[in-house]
Amino acid sequence: MQTVGQILTKAKGALVTIEADATVLDALRIMAERNIGAIPITQGGKLTGIFTERHYARKVILEGRQSVDTPVGDVMSTEVYTVEPSQSVDECMSLMTEHRVRHLPVMGGGELIGIVSIGDLVKATIAEHEQTIDELTRYIGS
Repeated sequence: MQTVGQILTKAKGALVTIEADATVLDALRIMAERNIGAIPITQGGKLTGIFTERHYARKVILEGRQSVDTPVGDVMSTEVYTVEPSQSVDECMSLMTEHRVRHLPVMGGGELIGIVSIGDLVKATIAEHEQTIDELTRYIGS
């Protein structure tokens, strides 16, 4: 079973964050440029929250706020579930299911070092199953 740390080593692109006083529009631009569905929010380099496409839909659009002048800190989740690089894909999927989240920031040594999405975890699970099938097929064919 792969760990979060192994998934992060295969990740493309650098970790991107945004400060809580940036606007929702700033966060959306970064998310669109990077093709990501969530962005960790930091203050002074420390993780303080997370902003996702779901936050935009529910806390900006549905509440009639304006992206151009709403600070992302006003609409982010401050209850952030995090994982460590040593945790398994299964542990992360269980945490996501239990708390109904799709992104988990990864903390290493008290610092934010990455983020994994449900898509990352599903991709890793599929790759592992494909490897098992290949091994079993080779074993049976021997």
